[in-house]
Amino acid sequence: SSPHLVQVRERIRINGQPISKELFSKYFWLVYNRLEETKDPEHASMPAYFRFLTIMAFHVFLQEKVDLAVVEVGIGGAYDCTNIIRAPVVCGISSLGIDHTSILGDTMEKIAWQKGGIFKPGVPAFTVAQPERPLEVLRDRAQEREVSWVLRGWMWGTPWWGGLSRLSPQCPLYLCPELDAFEGDHGALELGLAGAHQRSNAALALQLARTWLQHRGCRGKAWGQGWGGLGSRCGPQGLSGAPIPPGLGELKEVPPGVELAGRLVPLAPAFQPTDAMIQGLRDTEWLGRTQVLPRGPVTWYLDGAHTTSSVQACVRWFRQAALNQDKPHDGSEVRVLLFNATGDRDTAALLKLLLPTPPRGTLLLVPPAPRPLNSPSLVFPCLAQALRWVAQGRDPRLAAPAATGAHPHPVASSGAVLLREAAAVRVLVTGSL
Repeated sequence: SSPHLVQVRERIRINGQPISKELFSKYFWLVYNRLEETKDPEHASMPAYFRFLTIMAFHVFLQEKVDLAVVEVGIGGAYDCTNIIRAPVVCGISSLGIDHTSILGDTMEKIAWQKGGIFKPGVPAFTVAQPERPLEVLRDRAQEREVSWVLRGWMWGTPWWGGLSRLSPQCPLYLCPELDAFEGDHGALELGLAGAHQRSNAALALQLARTWLQHRGCRGKAWGQGWGGLGSRCGPQGLSGAPIPPGLGELKEVPPGVELAGRLVPLAPAFQPTDAMIQGLRDTEWLGRTQVLPRGPVTWYLDGAHTTSSVQACVRWFRQAALNQDKPHDGSEVRVLLFNATGDRDTAALLKLLLPTPPRGTLLLVPPAPRPLNSPSLVFPCLAQALRWVAQGRDPRLAAPAATGAHPHPVASSGAVLLREAAAVRVLVTGSL
């Protein structure tokens, strides 16, 4: 996953934890030296930063013999360096947004085309609710390739589909139902991540996990019989011999021409989540996303939103989260926006969405963003300096700002007084973290 917040090791995790410094160093030099030994003399440069880390991540997963690797693309999909996996178990595309337009294109349809590039022959794919035109593009991308051969009963990569006809799409694409559809007798599903937009992410995660569990059980049975057993049905046990969790439902291929009740793509069936799935949703943490850090009188609200749709979701989350906090008795509350932007993003458009968020307080910007509109704003050379200035020594984990070299802008002195005297300071930190 990328980018990292603090340390590069966050990008390569095993069992949810970043690999150790020792493992990172070990595999870094193994990969580096191997590439150095085998590089083409005419093209002597090393792979770029993200490409090198992708190669290294694959090497780590292979050497550490992980059971399952979840690989997130860097940018887009079709031409991303992660898109070399020929036969993944399943593919997923979350909610689309406008981002990286210089690479992916400046419309949702162009971006959808790039995202759909991860679809693979015979591999099921899932997506969440999307605007109609981008969803059409995803559907078309899934149907671009047609089956060139027929195998009845079992096909490698999708052993639970049964037989596929010559006209079947090689990549069956399904739409995830809303998370409410998974809430049966066990009641509402509790999410560890705040924000209504996380519910579609959770529904997608459930479908991906279910597909992996089904693949694991069927593949274990087929492998036990060798290629001669391709025509047999999958057994109830997985690779470890453990029974497949009941109630996970079954995906069935939708033949071409079948009426989809007004849908562009078929709706995947909801199922009863296992206890492990329920606990996983409840315990999920994503640092830097809808994260609240109370530090004495200063409360930090962190959300790395940097697209139009994610910033809109961030605003809704912050308003609700701040509303749920206890108000100071004297009413002296200051709200601060700390925003950072990188790359080719439309900073002004994002700030227009964010400006109403702190009805009182100081708007802080970090270069390269230009000063937006005519709002009172301060520009700091780096996030660390901005954080220290906002805290004004009231966050025990942040050093007080230096007395010398105070910010020259006229609003800085009055703003510092407000921050030092307020009973509560609520800081929304968003943009490119």
